[in-house]
Amino acid sequence: MNIIDTELSEVKILIPEVYQDSRGFFFESFNLNDFNKLIDGAYSFVQDNHSSSNKNVLRGLHYQLTKPQAKLTRVVYGEIFDVAVDIRKNSNTFGKWIGKYLSSENNHQMWIPVGFAHGFYVISDRAEVLYKTTDFYSPDDERCILWNDDSLSIDWPLLKSSPPVISPKDLEGVSFQNADYF
Repeated sequence: MNIIDTELSEVKILIPEVYQDSRGFFFESFNLNDFNKLIDGAYSFVQDNHSSSNKNVLRGLHYQLTKPQAKLTRVVYGEIFDVAVDIRKNSNTFGKWIGKYLSSENNHQMWIPVGFAHGFYVISDRAEVLYKTTDFYSPDDERCILWNDDSLSIDWPLLKSSPPVISPKDLEGVSFQNADYF
């Protein structure tokens, strides 16, 4: 497994070593010992989530405030544009975002630590996203920042022909200025 730093130093891209031959491929998508060495931490995951979304679906920007979840995301089918936003008010990258393309072709994974809001946009006709979390989902603790907040200026690679498909709950997200921060 290789690790690539991003413009937000705590957010990392993990690239597994893929073994491919005429039969197909194999790679180790997760190894706790290797992960903790690469990320320089002692994390344990308690929940795995799997979502399936159609093209032009945008999910997020989600986070939990008092029961925060760090996430390790990857795509097992299709392609997404995965986004993390720094919402740690004492961070020198507060309000900055990073977006990376993750796909079943490139097998890249994104590590999104506590203190970041997360969302993604589906590029392919359909995408299946798996993500591990370090705490359990807590609906009462969930927060959402508007995906298109002007002060964040996230450069989503949206279709020009139609607006993104967004859940009613995500449409009710708050502005970045009015969000609860870490």
